[in-house]
Amino acid sequence: MQKQGIETRRAPLLTPEQFANLGEGMIAYVREMRSEDVNRLYPQAPQIEPGLTIFVLLAADGTPIVLADSEEGAIGNARENDLTMVSLH
Repeated sequence: MQKQGIETRRAPLLTPEQFANLGEGMIAYVREMRSEDVNRLYPQAPQIEPGLTIFVLLAADGTPIVLADSEEGAIGNARENDLTMVSLH
C-alpha cells in the first residue's frame, strides 16, 4: 500500500506453530490458580489438596514448569533457570 510516495509494509504472518514456539526455552510467566484447577488442567501433576492457592511457572507455550506455594518461589525458579519473566494481562 502506498500513500503519497510512502510505502508501508506488513510484517510476515506467523503460523500458529511458529507463534507457539516464540520464546521457547527463554520466556516464562507465573499464573495463580486454585489447586483444583491444577489437578484438572494438568492431570500429570501430583494430586494437591483442594482449596489451596498455587503459583504455576509456565513456559511461553503454556507448558507448566514448576508449581510453587508462593509467587516468589515460582519467580525464583525462573531466575535459577535463566528464564525471562513476562507479564500477561
